[in-house]
Amino acid sequence: MQEKTVIISLGGSLIVPEEIDWEFVKKFKTLIEEQIANGFKFILITGGGKICRKYQEAAAKASAVITDEDKDWLGIHATRMNAHFIRTVFREYAHPRINKNPHDLEDFYNFKESILVAAGWRPGFSTDFDAVILAKYLGIKKVVNLSNIDYVCDKDPNKFSDAKKIEEISWSDFRQMVGDTWDPGMNAPFDPIASKEAEAFGLEVAIMNGKNLDNLKDYLEGRESKGTIIR
Repeated sequence: MQEKTVIISLGGSLIVPEEIDWEFVKKFKTLIEEQIANGFKFILITGGGKICRKYQEAAAKASAVITDEDKDWLGIHATRMNAHFIRTVFREYAHPRINKNPHDLEDFYNFKESILVAAGWRPGFSTDFDAVILAKYLGIKKVVNLSNIDYVCDKDPNKFSDAKKIEEISWSDFRQMVGDTWDPGMNAPFDPIASKEAEAFGLEVAIMNGKNLDNLKDYLEGRESKGTIIR
């Protein structure tokens, strides 16, 4: 099961960049169907993306007091809405229940379908953390993190023209970049708490642009691909 099961963290920025990107999701489904035909199973973990941050920003404007826990719950429910959308799209292949707790082992050990969809768990943790925990329980050593960037850079490319792409980086160096603190709504390539767990577990994470589905196919089929490998 471990060799044939792939964990994909599907960034919310791909599902709902502004409006729901059903065309991307349709193409993504076609690729996943091809890989299912090759014998693979998938755990798809959906992020909250921009819709999550819109709720958080709106709540902050409408209320004098909004706690980090409030922000986290808004984000968690955004991931769950995205998860329900993805499970609906993959209905013919998907386990009927969306997993909302990475420690709920019944789902992960017993799902007979080709796809299990998972979403956010509880405040203080991102879906990156969920992906790491699932990898540990299932003995899977690689996670694919799909977002809207081609590579992690040594500095913010939107602010610095001399930002350099990183093709491979150690967890210790990566953690120096992202720090040790989780902040609801933060826009890090991989969250700090999840990074600490991933380093301890010896997990490899591939961060790549989900829009480039041919590149994702190359990665899944063992060919050379673009992206940042953290190990």
